[in-house]
Amino acid sequence: QLVESGGGLVQAGESLTLSCKYSGGTFTWTALAWFRQAPGKEREFVAAMLPTGGATLYADSLEGRFTMSRDNPSETTRLQMDALKPEDTAIYYCAGRPFRATRRAEDYNYWGQGTQVTVSS
Repeated sequence: QLVESGGGLVQAGESLTLSCKYSGGTFTWTALAWFRQAPGKEREFVAAMLPTGGATLYADSLEGRFTMSRDNPSETTRLQMDALKPEDTAIYYCAGRPFRATRRAEDYNYWGQGTQVTVSS
């Protein structure tokens, strides 16, 4: 089970950190990812990380503004979002799958309920 938190309303240029708490007992071999879906658009990849941490995949469009991290002892992953833009407005989802991190939503078995991020101009 994945539960996101930390969404909200911010102004352009501000920062926000999302958290995702995992429960299920297999966190240490679960690859985690963040996706987002804006109104009227398809769900898109944001970031993904291997079970061991280390190298992280990011969407090229983020231009280095987002940072994903994971803390295995607390079974939590976070998404630090800086220099937010109105086009970052979306529902952000946390997702998990065994072992291998990918950029494709269809590869992920576990999903959170999503948390709304709204960036005003």
